[in-house]
Amino acid sequence: MGLLDGKVTVITGAGNGIGKASALLFAREGAHVLVNDLGGARDGAGSSTSAADTVVAEIRAAGGTAEPNYDDVASKEGAEAVIGKAISAFGRVDVLLSNAGILRDKTLLKMSREEWQAVLDVHLNGTFFCTQAAAQKMKEQGSGSIINTTSVSGMLGNFGQANYAAAKAGIYGLTRTASIELQRYGVRVNAVAPIAKTRLTEDLPMFETIEDTLSPAHVAPAHLFLASNLSHDVTGVVLAVAGARVSVFKVVESPGKYKESEGGVWSAQEIADHFESISKV
Repeated sequence: MGLLDGKVTVITGAGNGIGKASALLFAREGAHVLVNDLGGARDGAGSSTSAADTVVAEIRAAGGTAEPNYDDVASKEGAEAVIGKAISAFGRVDVLLSNAGILRDKTLLKMSREEWQAVLDVHLNGTFFCTQAAAQKMKEQGSGSIINTTSVSGMLGNFGQANYAAAKAGIYGLTRTASIELQRYGVRVNAVAPIAKTRLTEDLPMFETIEDTLSPAHVAPAHLFLASNLSHDVTGVVLAVAGARVSVFKVVESPGKYKESEGGVWSAQEIADHFESISKV
């Protein structure tokens, strides 16, 4: 018995990198896997069926069950088609892993509107549309696990990634809100913030000398944990995975400082004077 025995899992962006590693692991754990991948370049240009087909073939060769899907999650119609394919192929959907993504890095002052919008469309809009479509089915079933992909860039920011960081920060907010709204239906919503060497990141300076220490294989077990009943009481959490290190991101508010006099209204100068104690965590 695998941790996902008989579960229907949908993984977007499953043709390469982290998505592929999770698809292969889910299949080994007994899941029926819908392998979604548009098959485009890392900047989102073009399309091909080969990425999804290759992963499906590998799963089937190992004795697993999988079907390919090539729809673009950046549109509502595409996301609904992804979930619809899972329903038609396997009858239900138990797990959604939104992993599809592209990169169009550029500094803030040089970024075009198209470069900004394209990244938000795939990451943020795609995650929302897929979450909405899957959640409708999971609500009817009374159970389900949704796993989104955020990023250290989204949680902390990163030079040259205003579009990507904004999208990933949005996914954090979406994850938290969806976890609150869907909990009453038995649907858990969590996110993973991975650091791994993949097709999207391999040419970044930090990955030039890294081979196996920050690999997609390190991230897939976190997805498996959140997809399985091992995390039956976990929702609204962001797991961060960087090689052998696993942690949890939390938004922390400082205790703050109260002003007792003058009706509690701070002046700008007073905020400046007390800023160290106001901001101290």
